[in-house]
Amino acid sequence: MPIQYKGVNFEHNHVREHVGVFDVSHMAQILLKGEKAFDLIQKITTNELSKLIDGKVQYSCMLNADGGIIDDLLVYRFNINSYMLVVNASNTDKDINWIHSCNDMGVEVINITSQRGLLAVQGPKTNAILQKLTDLELSSIPYYSFKIGEFADCQDVIISNTGYTGSGGFEIYLEKKFASKIWNSLFSDNDLLEPIGLAARDTLRLEMGYCLYGNDITESRSPIEAGLSWIVDMKKEFIGKDVIKQHIELGVKEKLIGFLMEERGIPRKDYNILDNQGSVIGVVTSGTISPIFKRGFGMGYILKDYIDPHNPIFIDIRGNKIKAKIVFPPKRSKQKVREKE
Repeated sequence: MPIQYKGVNFEHNHVREHVGVFDVSHMAQILLKGEKAFDLIQKITTNELSKLIDGKVQYSCMLNADGGIIDDLLVYRFNINSYMLVVNASNTDKDINWIHSCNDMGVEVINITSQRGLLAVQGPKTNAILQKLTDLELSSIPYYSFKIGEFADCQDVIISNTGYTGSGGFEIYLEKKFASKIWNSLFSDNDLLEPIGLAARDTLRLEMGYCLYGNDITESRSPIEAGLSWIVDMKKEFIGKDVIKQHIELGVKEKLIGFLMEERGIPRKDYNILDNQGSVIGVVTSGTISPIFKRGFGMGYILKDYIDPHNPIFIDIRGNKIKAKIVFPPKRSKQKVREKE
């Protein structure tokens, strides 16, 4: 996936208004199979796995013993003994090694990424394009659910009602040998679809307040700091739970916030966030120009005592103190989160 095809502003707005396709085949797909597959995933992830039934998807994360986020991921349930984890591409080896280190249950762990492809078709007009290529009734697939069937005359395709844009749509998991055929079928005889690059993918997710691993969430941050407490179920046992319990009971020093620039300037990762007196109160984790607002915007961690939308904050941009304000992402269902990076 290139940085852009026709430009980030065009691509961003096209996904919001029409439909775009992202080639995200770099995403890692890992199968876990066996009688103890449920128990292993329950142990290494923070969300309650028993909420899942066949054909459903769950957003979750894996923590280290210190409560830091090893990765955030999607869990697909095929049946009680068979699951697929979709994880961040850059974390593939780390994640698989971690799973193996926790696997004292004889669960089969298979990295199928090299055999697979993944296309994310996103936007309000997605159904109009995809329904022509499958007999599966897409309108009957609830959010964070999936079906397996024929698509564009290709077999065993997973069609998942998930995404990382906030504009609706589906993700298509396919065998690599079908990738070109499905890509070409999507673009055949329609003028709605546009290919979308990495830059618009970033502005779309950032506009919705969706975290990016390596920027907004890392092994040095807990889900409580990152605003992901809703995917942590304290009624179950999981690795890192003791630290998370302390974060909930005692509180954390910093939390992740969104911000919108009130003066001209482009915020970038690692820029300092300042208070009115110029003291450092946090750091930018993601930042760019919003194609919608035509202003700089981003996310970052700041001291929790400063988290008040009425308090101005400032971004240190090359020594200049540029005014910004704290904003909150659009209201959404807690399940409406992301397609993994």
